[in-house]
Amino acid sequence: MTDSSRRPIAVFDLDNTLADTAHRQRFLERRPRDWDAFFAAAPEDPPIPQGVALALEQAEECEVVYLTGRPERCRPDTLEWLAAHGLPEGRVHMRRNDDRRPARRTKLEILRRLARTREVRMLVDDDALVCEDAERAGFRVVLARWSAPSPELRQAQEGEGRT
Repeated sequence: MTDSSRRPIAVFDLDNTLADTAHRQRFLERRPRDWDAFFAAAPEDPPIPQGVALALEQAEECEVVYLTGRPERCRPDTLEWLAAHGLPEGRVHMRRNDDRRPARRTKLEILRRLARTREVRMLVDDDALVCEDAERAGFRVVLARWSAPSPELRQAQEGEGRT
């Protein structure tokens, strides 16, 4: 049962929704992939203006919540990045360090948990598979099409459960 007395929540992905990962894609193009370098470079991600503007707009009516496939070990850098780029404060849901399930499974599980007690106004994510599954489950989604798609990142999200 949702609590209608509290503000609804707007859920935002990070990578390629709010943060431009293009400069660190090179670490995923190598074999083996260099995950440590990929995540270590995340603090240098430039913000994506369209995503940031939408998060700030939604913060006027909603509590903003962040839902990322980044592993928990990236929390300090992620929180610093959000603050440094003026994004709204909000809870950050991250993948357990050892969780390798596809992004669409982990994110949908968290969305459903959030929806048990709060209205989820929208999910904003660049991953079409995450958006399709969330929409099928009854959530309103916004597919973030403002970044160039990355086959390496998609494989990492769905095939390797890495982000």
